[in-house]
Amino acid sequence: MKCLLYTCVFLAPVFQTSISKYLTCKPHGKFQFNGLFKPGDIMLGAIFAVNFKAIPPELSFISKPEQWKCESFDLAVFQRAQTMVFAIEEINKDPALLPNITLGYRLYDNCVNLQEAMRAAATLIGGEEEVNDDSSCDGVPPVVAIVGDPLSTHSIAISRAVGLFKIPLVSYCATCSCLSDKQEFPTFLRTIPSDTFQVKVMAEIMNYFGWTWVGAVGTDDDYGLYALTSFNKEVKKFGCVAFSETLKTNDRARLLQVISVIKQSSAKIIVLFLTKTIMGTFIKEAVLRNITGKQWIACDLWSAYPSLASNDNFDFFGGTIGIIARRGSIPGFEKFLRDIQPTSDVKNNLYSQFWETIFQCKFKNSSVAGDGKVCTGTEDMKSIKNEYSDVSQLRASYNVYKAVYALAHALHNIVICKDREGPFENNTCADITKVQPWQLLHYLRKVNFTTLSGDQVAFDQNGDAVPILDIVNWQRAEDGGMTTKTIGFFSELDTHETQLMINKDDIFWNFESGKMPESVCSKSCQPGTRKAARKGEPVCCFDCVPCADGEINSIECIKCSTELWSNDKKNKCVLKETEFLSYDDAMGITLAATALTGFCLTVAVLAVFIHFRNTPVVKANNSELSYLLLVSLMLCFLCSLSFIGQPSHITCMLRHVVFGISFVMCISCILVKTIVVIMAFTATLPGKSTMKWFGVVQQRCTVFVFTALQALICIIWLITYPPSPTKNTKYQTAKIIFECDIGSAAGFGCLLGYIWLLAGVSFLLAFLARRLPDTFNEARFITFSMLIFCAVWITFIPAYVSSPGKHTVAVEIFAILASSFGLLFAIFAPKCYIILLKPHKNTKKSLMCRSLQKY
Repeated sequence: MKCLLYTCVFLAPVFQTSISKYLTCKPHGKFQFNGLFKPGDIMLGAIFAVNFKAIPPELSFISKPEQWKCESFDLAVFQRAQTMVFAIEEINKDPALLPNITLGYRLYDNCVNLQEAMRAAATLIGGEEEVNDDSSCDGVPPVVAIVGDPLSTHSIAISRAVGLFKIPLVSYCATCSCLSDKQEFPTFLRTIPSDTFQVKVMAEIMNYFGWTWVGAVGTDDDYGLYALTSFNKEVKKFGCVAFSETLKTNDRARLLQVISVIKQSSAKIIVLFLTKTIMGTFIKEAVLRNITGKQWIACDLWSAYPSLASNDNFDFFGGTIGIIARRGSIPGFEKFLRDIQPTSDVKNNLYSQFWETIFQCKFKNSSVAGDGKVCTGTEDMKSIKNEYSDVSQLRASYNVYKAVYALAHALHNIVICKDREGPFENNTCADITKVQPWQLLHYLRKVNFTTLSGDQVAFDQNGDAVPILDIVNWQRAEDGGMTTKTIGFFSELDTHETQLMINKDDIFWNFESGKMPESVCSKSCQPGTRKAARKGEPVCCFDCVPCADGEINSIECIKCSTELWSNDKKNKCVLKETEFLSYDDAMGITLAATALTGFCLTVAVLAVFIHFRNTPVVKANNSELSYLLLVSLMLCFLCSLSFIGQPSHITCMLRHVVFGISFVMCISCILVKTIVVIMAFTATLPGKSTMKWFGVVQQRCTVFVFTALQALICIIWLITYPPSPTKNTKYQTAKIIFECDIGSAAGFGCLLGYIWLLAGVSFLLAFLARRLPDTFNEARFITFSMLIFCAVWITFIPAYVSSPGKHTVAVEIFAILASSFGLLFAIFAPKCYIILLKPHKNTKKSLMCRSLQKY
C-alpha cells in the first residue's frame, strides 16, 4: 500500500487576494504499509501490531533506502484489527447511531517497531491521496482520530506527535501510567486501565496471599520502568522486592543474567512486566535453565496468551496468575471472523497475509518468496479453530470494540448538538461534515455509554477507563493445551473503594504439594517473639527475638499496661491474676485452722480457770488478770482471721486495729502481773505496804490506760491516713497482689512501737523478778513468754520484707499466732499441768512449802 505525506507551502501574496489561492501541497514522501482500508464520510485511523518482526533495509544511503519488511503474522492479534472492522460495519448498519453518516477506516500494521508506528501515524495525519498543485487543503482531515497504538512506548511517541494537531489517540492496550499525564499527553485516552491500577491489583493479590518476598522483571523502556517503579512503591507497603531487573529485546546476554538472578533468589513469586515477544524468548530460556518452583505473575501484555507455553512447558509455567482486561462478549463477531475472504486489493493486503498464514499457502502474486502449496482463496474457514476464531476470551479485542464505539458516540453527540446548547464559541455546534479532531476530543472526553455486555464506557479526568480487571490462571485445557481460567476480579468503585474477589478453589497451584506457595524472606515470628532487623538486608528479612515477660509481639514487643500481662502465647494482654491469701488455698486453710485451734485452746484454758477458780493455783496467780489475759489472747487468735480473704476497706482497718488493741491488752495484763509479782515480794518485807497502792482497782486502771493509749493511736491513724485495699504490682510483675496498704507508715510504726515498748518493759521487769520467791514464781514464765514474743517479732521484720505476695500476709499471721501460742503455753501451760494432772499440788500447803523452800 502506498501513502503520501504532504507539506503545505504558503506563498506570500503580491496583491490583496485570498491566501487560499496560493496554497499548494507537494508530496514529501511515500511509505508502504500492511493494512486495511474502507472509505467513508468520516475516516478513523488505526495502528495495530499484526506482524511481530520488522526487517530494516540497507541504510548505506548510497541510494534511496527500500521500505521496511514485516513478517511473523500473529493470528490472535489480527483478531483485534478485525474487531475494529466489525465495529465500524455494525455502526454503519445501526440507524440510531450516526444516521446518514458512513464511517471509514484506514488501518496500518506497526510490525511492533517504533519507526513503523511513527511512519503510520505521520501518514494518517498527512493523508494518503495525491493532490494537484491547484488543490486546497479544506475539508475533513484525513482521519479525525486514531485507534491504537497497542504498545505504551509507541503510544508515548505517537501521542506527542498527534497531540500537536489535537488528534485523539484512543489506545486499547497501552497501560503505562505516564500516559495519564494530561499536560504531556492531552489527547491520549484508553479503554484499558493504566499500570497504576494493574500494579495495585498485583500488590493486592500478593498481600491477599501473604507473599511479602517477590521479584520483578520489566522491559527496559518507558512501560517497564514505570511499572517497576510503581510496583516497588506498592509492595513496600506490606513487603519487599527481592530484586528488580530489566530486559531488552534480543539481548540474550542480559536475559541469561536475569534468569540466573531468578534461579538463585529465594523469592518464589516473580512478576513479569514483559511484552509478548520478549516473554516468548524468556519462556524458552527459563525452560532450558530448568527454573521450577516459581509462581509467575503475568502483566496484561502476555497473560492472555497461554499458548506461549507449549504443552511440554506446562510443568514450568502452568498455574501462572495473570492480570488481564475485563472479558466481554460481541454478538455476531464469530460469524464475521469466519466470513473473511482474501482480496487482491493492495490497500487490504492484510487479508491475503492472513489467508497465507492460516492455511500455510502462498498466492501467486504474493510478495513473499517461498515454496509451498498455492492458495486458491476457496479454502474452508469454517473448519478452522484457533486463536483467531476463539471469541471466548475477548479482552483486548473487546477494548478495541469499546474504543471504536466511544468515537462513534462522540461523533453522534456532535450530530445531535443544537446551536443553543453548543459547547463551542457563542454556543455553537461543530459541523459534522467539517468536524475537526479537537472538536471530537471535547465530546470524546465526556462520552458515557453502556455496551451490549453491560459494561460502562467512560473516561476520567486523566483519560483512563473505568478500572476493572480480571484475574486469570493458566490451566490445562480439555485438548491438553493451556487455557486461561478466570479466578476473580478487582475493581475500583466511584468512591475509590477497592474490591478484590478471588475464588481459591479454582486456582491451580503448579507445585508438588498442590498448595499455595509461601514466599517470605523470613517467616513470621511466633507468638512471644519480635522482629529484629538484619543489618544491611531488607525489612522483610529479620530474626525473631523472644519478648520479655509482660510483653506481646507485634513489629516490636509492646509492654502490657500495669494491670495487664501477656498470655501464654504472648500475643494478647490479659488481666493479671489477682493474688491474696484466701480461704481456698492450702496456706489460708492451714493458718485459719491454726488460729481457730489457738482460740479453742484459749477458751479451754479459760474454762479450766473458771472451773477451778477457787483453787490455790488460780487464786495465787491473780485470777482476774488471768481471765483478762486469756480474753485478749482469744482476740489475738481471732484477729489473725481478718488477714485472710480478699481485702476490703473494713477488713484492712479492722485487722490492724484489733491486732494492735488485743496485743496491747495482752501485754498490759502481763506487765501488770509482773508488777504485782514484784510488789507482792516487796510487801512481804518488814515495814513495806506497797500492795495497798496497787490493788485490784489500780491493776484494772493500768490495763485500761495502756489499752486506751493504743486505741487513741489507732483512732488518729484511721482519721488521718487509714489502711486501704490496694493492688500492688511492684514486687510481682506477673500478678497483682491484692493487699492492705498501711496508709500511714508513721501510724503503723507507732502501733507496733507501742506494743514493743510494753513488751520490752515487761520482759525487763520479769527478768529482774525471775528469782523472786512468790507463791508460784510466775515471773520466770512471764520472762520466757516475753522472750518468745520478742524473738518472734524481731525475726518477723526481715521475713515480712522479703516475703512476696500473699506470703507477706502469711508471715504476719504466723507472727501473730506464734507469739500468741508462746504467751498461752509459757504462762498457762504450767498452771494447767498442776490443775489437771497434779491436783495434789494444787493446795495452799504445797504452794507455801515451795515458797518457804525458795525463800
